[in-house]
Amino acid sequence: MAFTQQISGTITDGATNLPLAGANIIIKGTNIGATSDFDGRYSINVSSFPVTLEFSSLGFETLEEVVRQAGTVNVTLQESAESLEEVVITGLASSIKRTNAANAVASISADDLAGRTPPQTLDGAMAGKFVGAQITQASGAPGGGISVKLRGVTSINANGQPLYIVDGVYVNNNSVFAGGLNEVSGAAGGGATTNDSQDNASNRIADINPDDIENIEILKGASASAIYGARAAAGVVIITTKRGKQGKTKIKFSQALGWNEAVNLLGTRKWNAELAENGDPITGIGGRAGAGALFTAAQTAGRLVDWEKEIYGEKGFITNTNLSASGGSEKTSFFASFTSNEEEGIVKRTGAGRKSFRLNVDHKITENIKIDLSGNYVTSSADRGFFNNENNGTTIGFATLFSRPWDDFFPVNGIYPDNQNGGSNPIHTRDVMTNNEDVSRIIAGAGLDVNLFSNDKQSLKLFINAGVDTYTLKTTVFFPRDLQFMNPNTGVLPLDGLTSDGTTKNTDANYSAFLVHNYLNNNEISFKTQVGLTNNQFLQNTVRVTSNGLIGSESNVDQSTNVAVSQTRLEQEDFGFFIQEEINYQDKIIGTLGIRGDKSSNNGDANELFYYPKASVAVKLHKLFTLPEDMELKLRTAYGEAGNFAPNGALFTRYLNTLITRPGDGKPFAGIITSNTLGDPTIKPERQKELEFGFDMGLFNKRLFLEFTYYKKDVEDLILSADNQASSGFSFRWANAGELENRGVEIALNGSVFDKGDFTWDTGVIFFKNTSEITKLNVNPFNTQGFRTSLGTFRIEEGKSATQIAGNDSDGNVATFGDSEPDFQMSFNNNFKYKDFTLSFFWHWKKGGENVNLTRLLTDDSGTSHDWDDLTLDPEGKTPNGFYRLSSLEAGTNAYIEDASYLKLREVGLYYNVPKGALNKWFGDNVSDVKLGFSGRNLINVFDYDSYDPEVSNFGSAAAGIGIEVAPFPSSKRYMFHLSVGL
Repeated sequence: MAFTQQISGTITDGATNLPLAGANIIIKGTNIGATSDFDGRYSINVSSFPVTLEFSSLGFETLEEVVRQAGTVNVTLQESAESLEEVVITGLASSIKRTNAANAVASISADDLAGRTPPQTLDGAMAGKFVGAQITQASGAPGGGISVKLRGVTSINANGQPLYIVDGVYVNNNSVFAGGLNEVSGAAGGGATTNDSQDNASNRIADINPDDIENIEILKGASASAIYGARAAAGVVIITTKRGKQGKTKIKFSQALGWNEAVNLLGTRKWNAELAENGDPITGIGGRAGAGALFTAAQTAGRLVDWEKEIYGEKGFITNTNLSASGGSEKTSFFASFTSNEEEGIVKRTGAGRKSFRLNVDHKITENIKIDLSGNYVTSSADRGFFNNENNGTTIGFATLFSRPWDDFFPVNGIYPDNQNGGSNPIHTRDVMTNNEDVSRIIAGAGLDVNLFSNDKQSLKLFINAGVDTYTLKTTVFFPRDLQFMNPNTGVLPLDGLTSDGTTKNTDANYSAFLVHNYLNNNEISFKTQVGLTNNQFLQNTVRVTSNGLIGSESNVDQSTNVAVSQTRLEQEDFGFFIQEEINYQDKIIGTLGIRGDKSSNNGDANELFYYPKASVAVKLHKLFTLPEDMELKLRTAYGEAGNFAPNGALFTRYLNTLITRPGDGKPFAGIITSNTLGDPTIKPERQKELEFGFDMGLFNKRLFLEFTYYKKDVEDLILSADNQASSGFSFRWANAGELENRGVEIALNGSVFDKGDFTWDTGVIFFKNTSEITKLNVNPFNTQGFRTSLGTFRIEEGKSATQIAGNDSDGNVATFGDSEPDFQMSFNNNFKYKDFTLSFFWHWKKGGENVNLTRLLTDDSGTSHDWDDLTLDPEGKTPNGFYRLSSLEAGTNAYIEDASYLKLREVGLYYNVPKGALNKWFGDNVSDVKLGFSGRNLINVFDYDSYDPEVSNFGSAAAGIGIEVAPFPSSKRYMFHLSVGL
């Protein structure tokens, strides 16, 4: 064995001059390394001199030091924003340098996430920033409502949203808790359900405060997320929040003020007295007897009102306040923050508010034992109005589309007039109805890090983690009895008032224990072995009480003549284990093998283990062969499998209660009937199999970096709620009945274009596209999200896209008329800095993908479309646009299926940092930094789509069904002014 000599020393943080624990020390060109202890001390044995040591740590610039003899070498590492991207997650208890990763893992720093302009919600802040992620706003109402799809459609009827993990805590993102709106809107057609996706609910990930986040990583498919097992088929979003560092306590205060306004309004028809009276000369559409005189009278009195602007024309006030503190001693560090966000909507009496308090603490118990604690308490409240699809003519959006400028909706002496030409006065509904979500939530986690054994060749660590996410969600819906449509004698929905109170109590808990063993042999091959056990528990209970026939102006559910109660309970427990081995040969070839085993009470056989393997390899060609000196090239390929549970309840055929008349005396008694959906007691999780390969290339000493990935992922045992033989007594049935394929390309290019003197320019471009296909279907083709084929609906059919939009052709046969999947998406990100000024802007381009625009159908049907009388659609120039679209339905479904392409200036920010010299002159050492700025979101929107915004989804976050629009809450643009002060 070769004679070795020792180099030792201490590593410190350049910002605090305090010891830096957990830093990595590697002999350059080898895989021999060490790690600094809790006091920043390290030691490493070398066999010959001179030698180059590489010092690195997450969040710091890598430092190289040439050492010519044994002895003491102390170094200081400086903070780096870019270095956050140097380390990515590879397992439940470990990370790897990005340069060694075999997967395309997307990541984003705190500054890129929320540093340009404050986002409304966390998921909305990610739109366009991640390659491979299609993020769609389901509602413009404050409080969120976002769909996130990673690498295409993962499931049709099961969960299609990614798993969110915050500081090791599995965070619940349920988005469908019906508040009772369906009882009035009739959107679901068959009555209210406790999980009605058309009730315009928000996502619970909206409770997470973006200002607390340090970094986000997205594992987009099974090749990266297989280690998370049966919950990872739709991808995993790993969120790391900010933590404290040793040193002087730092306090930061920031305040942002601004407003929002509608992105786009439809506009009104060009009315005159003759048009109001007689409508279109050919069809009469738009005319109403006596309306000509009403128009003239209103025009003379100056009372013509653009009701669309009246409803959606508010400039909602926005205020975001954040106060944080961080610091710590040699043994204990902390980060604490308080944030208050308040936003009014573009519709009166809508808005959302969130207050969040976070405390993260890290404590060194002994030299080898460390504990970290994370706690977040959130309260939020959202008033979301009454919009989206309906069948009773009652929503604010629907009534507004049918309104005319001479209609009289304003109250006189507190009395609202009835709509003489419809069943609903939208101003009255807006001013008196209630649709509120109120949340109280605690997210807490703890981790124990124990260094069991360590020497020059190997180490063994134990990690124990526990987390809990518990919240209470209260929904309140109230429609007073004096609303026009509630009138028991003349109303279109004679309920005589309705009130609905719902309460959901949700508790998710996760527990895990891992052992991580690192070993370096004499051939400079390192091995990292991970083994672990996991346990996840989920409890949810939703109770809703809905009453109608209210007494007077009462809103209590007990002050009524009719009361209905519904309850949905969910209990689930999952158990899993995993084993993963990483092998690194001289930092040139890095391979990984792993397997996850999961069982769950949600499976047909609760004791059956389902196994999810993974394998990957990364090869650094620039270290194996002679390439240009300033070039780095890595080839990579990865394969993995992950699962997706069946929807809760799919195992069973539900029993429902009913009243049965007793023979003889005719008295009613309780009876039992079955639902119309047949359960499957043998149902299995969906299984996703993904293969990805690509390359990463760095040029000009990493000033230009290119990432290319191609992937193919297949979903087997596709869980479907399919049509069933009517003779069986069940209309639908749950079954593993199909297979689905996605293929896609992802390209990311980042570069430091200019860096000289006082001026720097960094830029980045991403491009991605995905195509899907139902490759196998064991049941008959069926329609999923949508209303009917004559209007356009999503259809599941073998050999067709999973997101195809189908309709009727001229012969009445079902045919494909569009696809909601974009042709491709791109974004263009730029950051300029000149002296103390920074300018950043971010463009997002979505090309292709169709929407079903039923908002336009409603305005055509009512004769209120802004272009109804134009002659631009008919090739002969004779038929008005409105009638041309309506009449074309007879020749096939295509008039209301529109291209939903757009180009948006997603974010822009201009900031000025007050020079340090000026701060010292004015405040001495009391103030460390002051920043002023202006920012905006969605300030420029370019699209031909003929409605409020092409980003729509009437069915919320449904896996397949994004792109259906019916009288939504319009989206908004935001303008903000900023001040931040550091102490």
